[in-house]
Amino acid sequence: MNQKEIENVVSLEPIERYKYFIKKVADWETFFTLLNEDGEYVLSELDDYKLLPLWSAKEYAELCKIGGWEKYTIKELSLDDLEDEIMDFITERDCLINVFPIYDMTGFVVNLQEFTRDLNEELEKIQ
Repeated sequence: MNQKEIENVVSLEPIERYKYFIKKVADWETFFTLLNEDGEYVLSELDDYKLLPLWSAKEYAELCKIGGWEKYTIKELSLDDLEDEIMDFITERDCLINVFPIYDMTGFVVNLQEFTRDLNEELEKIQ
């Protein structure tokens, strides 16, 4: 990934970054999140909602390691991880998914049902 692509994607509106994320994850079958110092998934809060951040590439996750998140580590996840671990985590903690936050700004927020529907639709297109 080159700097120009990063700049172009970062400048997109949240809904467009979400669409980009869905396409890339369907193509690459991987995505990224952050872990805290204890190895637990990082959650942010917005209007009393817990949000799990996800990105399509490590470079984008790196941009969010600011404002107290500098010590967090980036974790690569697969579609199997999504089914085996992430879905349960989201359900158990009643989280929403913060897709593609940039710096300290919230990305496009969706619930698990919307997220899995959109991702499954995109996966069906490429099969």
